[in-house]
Formats: sequence, structure tokens, C-alpha cells
Amino acid sequence: MIYDVIIIGGSFAGLSAAMQLVRAQRKVLVIDANSPRNRFAKASHGVFGLDGKSPAEIRDIGLSQLRAYPTFELWEASVEGLEQCDVGFSVLTHADQEAKGLRVILASGIRDRLPEIEGVDECWGESVVHCPYCHGYELRNQNLGVLATTEMSLHQAAMIPDWGATTFFTQGQFEPEGDMASLLERRGVVIERTPIVRVVHAEKQIQAVVLADGREVPLGGLYVGPQIEMNTPLIERLGLAMQETPMGNVVKVDEMKESSVKGLFVAGDLSNPMQSGTLAVASGMFAGICAHRSLIF
Repeated sequence: MIYDVIIIGGSFAGLSAAMQLVRAQRKVLVIDANSPRNRFAKASHGVFGLDGKSPAEIRDIGLSQLRAYPTFELWEASVEGLEQCDVGFSVLTHADQEAKGLRVILASGIRDRLPEIEGVDECWGESVVHCPYCHGYELRNQNLGVLATTEMSLHQAAMIPDWGATTFFTQGQFEPEGDMASLLERRGVVIERTPIVRVVHAEKQIQAVVLADGREVPLGGLYVGPQIEMNTPLIERLGLAMQETPMGNVVKVDEMKESSVKGLFVAGDLSNPMQSGTLAVASGMFAGICAHRSLIF
């Protein structure tokens, strides 16, 4: 069988794209390795109509709805190969399953590269988080910290006081200056220049951070803007054009979500400079529509 569209990645963006296509009566194959970025979080917040449900529960709801459409198919596998071929694209999985499609949507997501500080990994997605809109309400009215990882951390430090008393840990690298220093002062942000060397925690709940000079700073939540990495080697193999962001590179797409390879569309965190579950759904919806239109026009 030749599919109209093969979607690589079956989380929020990929399933959202699939919904648009099956409702247009197109043959859609979703291939998913079940390793979404948000698997470390117990709940997804700020997702309209689904606030507080777990990422896995939201995915299951989406899949149950998609399975009602006869042109939907799901393979649970990782994709090892993606090449252009006579009909469009050929996809090969780790189980040697091969599929061909007229179009491909890449929605395989990204990985977070966290700072190498003891305790950060263990608390990630619970009390060490990256997004105040996703987690801020649950961490509200506590002592909060922002760990500097890029220049964007300064902007985050200016935002977090809306959720609680904030300390900005510069890690000796990102010193606020000029207007930003004045803004942080007006917002009541405490500047701590001694680096964090360890996170004290119990059952994924941060209790304090230990500084290089031995001091402990009590915290109920720590915001970290991690560097990001592509979740698949396919992008590099295909030589897709990339776009630089402060957190790392994302795939460059045009206004119709098409990459530098014609017929290959990109959805979700792979191409979004700003990432969230809701933005992934919106991106997937638009990529699905654009892929469908490309089959016609």
C-alpha cells in the first residue's frame, strides 16, 4: 500500500496532524516509538479542555478517536530509514517494516539536554521544570529558582515572580545588566552568583539547592531552560535546513510547514522555537492541513 501521508511521531503534534488527514479521507500511517518529551510529567496543564490530564491519557484519547476512522493506521516502531523514492518517500522501521508515502510529516519531537547538576534529572518534570505556563500554578506561592542556562533565562527570571518569590542563579555566567538588571530589581528577584552544585530532593520534590560555597537555599521549584536536541538522526541524514534558537537548533520550515526537502513537512517541537503541548497540537493541525493541500495543488 502507498499511503497518502506517513507521520513519524505519534504524540500531540503527530496525532493532531493525523486527525486532519483522516477526516479528509486520506490514507495515513503513524509510526511512533512511544518516547515523547513530556513523558516525565504527571500532568499536562494549559491544554484547553484537557487541563490536568496526563500526557499519556491525552495521547490515548487521541488514538481512540483516530481509530474510529478507517483510513488510519498505527505502527509502534522506531524509524531507522527515510529516503526519497519514485512515489515520494520510503520509510523503514527497526523491525524491517517498509512503507511508502506520497508525503511525510516529521513529528518525532526533541530531547532535553539538562545541566549536569546532581539531582536535576531525578526531579525533572515534577519540581524541576522548564515552563511556568505548564507547571507554574502547581508550584505557586513557594520560593522559586531560575537556573541560568542561556540569555533567555534572564527573561524567565523576570516572569517567575508572578508565581512566587524568585532567586536567579547566574551560575557565574549570565550576569544581568542595564535594563534587564533594573527590571529584575523592580520585580524583586534575588540574584545569586554562587553556582548550584546539587539539588536536595525527596520523591522528585525539590527541597533546596546546595551552592559551591556550601550554603543551602530552600526552594519549592526550580526552572531550567534546557538545551534541546533532535529526537531522530533522520534530520541530519536528510540534510534539512536548520534554524538557530537560544536553546538549540530546530528544523527550518516555510509558512506552509514544509522543510527544505519538498514534500516533507515538520510539526511540533522539531520546528517550533517555543514549545508546549498546546503549540504542538496547533502545529500538527496546520502541518496536516498543509500536507493535504500539497496533494491537491
